[in-house]
Amino acid sequence: MRIVLTHGYFLKEDAKEQEIMRPYIPLGILYISAWLQKHGYDNDIFDSTFQSFEQQQQFILEKKPDVIGVYTNLMTKLNVLRLVQFVKSKPELSHTKIVLGGPEVRNHMKNFLSYGADAIVLGEGEETMLEIVQYFNQKLDKNIHEIDGIAFLSETGECVQNKERAKLKELSDLPFPNRNKVNLQLYFDAWKQKHGTSAISINTMRGCPYTCKWCSRAVYGQSYRRRSAKNVVDEMVWIKQNYEVDTIWFVDDVFTVSHKWLKEFKEALQAANIQFPYECITRADRMNEEVIQDLKASGCFRVWIGAESGSQKVIDLMDRRVDVNKVREMIQRSQANGIQAGTFIMVGYPGETEEDIFETVNHLKVSNPDIFTITVAYPIKGTPLYEEVEDRFIADLPWEKSTDRDIDFKRTYSRKYYNHAVSMIINEVNAFKAKQRGEHLNYHKLKLKAITQRGKMLLTK
Repeated sequence: MRIVLTHGYFLKEDAKEQEIMRPYIPLGILYISAWLQKHGYDNDIFDSTFQSFEQQQQFILEKKPDVIGVYTNLMTKLNVLRLVQFVKSKPELSHTKIVLGGPEVRNHMKNFLSYGADAIVLGEGEETMLEIVQYFNQKLDKNIHEIDGIAFLSETGECVQNKERAKLKELSDLPFPNRNKVNLQLYFDAWKQKHGTSAISINTMRGCPYTCKWCSRAVYGQSYRRRSAKNVVDEMVWIKQNYEVDTIWFVDDVFTVSHKWLKEFKEALQAANIQFPYECITRADRMNEEVIQDLKASGCFRVWIGAESGSQKVIDLMDRRVDVNKVREMIQRSQANGIQAGTFIMVGYPGETEEDIFETVNHLKVSNPDIFTITVAYPIKGTPLYEEVEDRFIADLPWEKSTDRDIDFKRTYSRKYYNHAVSMIINEVNAFKAKQRGEHLNYHKLKLKAITQRGKMLLTK
């Protein structure tokens, strides 16, 4: 049984990421690879990140897999469709079964199946992918209708969605991701050259218990399950023994959701006598002085604290359930304890006004995070935000040629306005930071750019 796992992200096609240069390994398919291997199914991985679509095609033609599993998210959807089309067009791959999984497939399953996928994995992929492989290998004592967590087309072309698969209860039973299947040095070098330190990603939890309207829960649902602190530290020790890497990026949605777990993590690190600098994401309402001390003691050098807006009104519209003043306080307290603080900002959310945008500018100046990212809000199918604005879409985009990131809807102002607002915020806040540092020439340059973008906002209002 020949199995290939892959994805559709190509760094060379992403100008923004080339500038940011924070690529992360495809942990999802590395977990599936390890699970399949544990159960007797060897597999190959084509990590597309530093490769090209042509190299991916050649790899698949050489391997001629019986099953190809493809991780699919919003960013990679169009490349995944290209890959499906390629596989289906090659006579020498006529036997190859295409299985798609990831956050993008649940709410577009009929479209993906009609386009050529043989099966869709809904939710977590390890157990489901194993049963699919066993089914195609005629080693499963079930028919296709009895495989939980999948969708497929019936003989009459109808989309069949089987019963949801029960979520894994003990995440610590999962083998570590199959990192030896990919060239991690490419990631380490990319990080080192851009940031001066290399990084490796680790996942300690699955799901998120919160209700933000713009966030997709297509894979793990609104849940919270976590590996034991010792299991995570064991993985960190293994990484130390096998790779030369400087830092860890914990990819969890809310790293400090459990204060008890964080203390256990700190104690497990101390027991293992290991130090490993890391950064993570969390929420201000799951932080306090004690949590910050535990983060610092366990090696956290940067914490990302989500707010999305500086306007409490907009935060409430998002159902974020956090106090903007608490966000500011936790950013400042983290910095006071020697931890860098980052934050995320979103503009163009339904109901946001110009006053709210300038509240965000003020929020960034008052809280003064070390780093922030900013984007224009877009609706992801399956989220409450999507349902809220679906009747306000400006254009009917062809599914096979667009992604949800391309969707625009009638907001308070035009999309051009928000593009200028993004640039205004970046320049205004960076001008503020330059003034603090005494960089007077840089301050005036950035301030002029901010004023220019403010003028463009007024013109497009």
